[in-house]
Amino acid sequence: MDLQTVWFAAVAVLWTGFLLLEGFDFGVAALLPVLGRRPADRHLMLRSIGPLWDGNEVWLITAVGAVFAAFPGWYASWLPALYLPFVLVLFGLIIRAVAFEWRHSHHTEAWDATWTRVIVTGSLIASLGIGAALGATTLGLPIDGDGNRLGGALSGLGWPALLGAVAVLAFSLVHGALFLALKVDGDVRLRARAFALRWAPVAALPLLAWAGLVHLRHGTVVTAALWVLAAVAVVGAWTRMKLDREGAAFTAWALFLVAAAATIFGAAYPVVVPSTIDAAFDLTIADASVSDYTLTVMTWAAGFGLPVVLGYQTWTYWVFRKRLTAEPAHEEPAEVATA
Repeated sequence: MDLQTVWFAAVAVLWTGFLLLEGFDFGVAALLPVLGRRPADRHLMLRSIGPLWDGNEVWLITAVGAVFAAFPGWYASWLPALYLPFVLVLFGLIIRAVAFEWRHSHHTEAWDATWTRVIVTGSLIASLGIGAALGATTLGLPIDGDGNRLGGALSGLGWPALLGAVAVLAFSLVHGALFLALKVDGDVRLRARAFALRWAPVAALPLLAWAGLVHLRHGTVVTAALWVLAAVAVVGAWTRMKLDREGAAFTAWALFLVAAAATIFGAAYPVVVPSTIDAAFDLTIADASVSDYTLTVMTWAAGFGLPVVLGYQTWTYWVFRKRLTAEPAHEEPAEVATA
């Protein structure tokens, strides 16, 4: 296997890892007004992702950095063509990070409510923006033979971007609910499990449609098998939910994402940015890649650095592996005072 293919696979793994880990962060945050009926419930939900959310964002930085380092032609066409959604993603991540930190710096009912809304808003903006960017990239952008976008700032935001945005958000909502059912106890756990059981079949449809469209355009027998595996994983997750087996349901839902992402990237290979203007303008890994020497140096660097990062994140999840329960917190007195 040549190094260009290796690094294409690495980029696919990094994006999948980001959606898998940051996906439940986005989902938990977006579900705060849905499942967090009391201040103590919202506090518990934020505690479940508190030690994890900032580490999970490293996967986004690494994914974009890998595209820039290994495939600068891809980066040069992709980010300018989708400048607006990426700016929105950055805005969402910034206000989300600020809200996480500031919410716990002062405790009044109005303060908590304000920064909770910012967390929800930032998470929704970031998840929709990332989905829009990935959907448009894998289903096609209006680029010419030089990799330049034709049209205005919104020319790349057609139905593929909308499909990707809905797919990522829908997946993240159920992913977050399953994470809460696995991570917390009490009423929030029951409500999260009921939410996932009710909405999982519907939430899976946009991502299955996205993966199916990419497969129908460029797929192989392998990607067809991966798409079927993704669909089976959805059924498996739903049946595990009905049996109240949260761990198995969360694992099956994660497998659904992995199989769907493998279908998308596998069917797209070796094209990194398909052109909606003319297939002759499609940008491939050969067109976008740096030299073999640079890829070799990057491979050695990743070989040393990646195990450290994975080891650290594994250790973090192990340390914070226990199920959380509601405990008397600063929000309770405010709720009693208003009763």
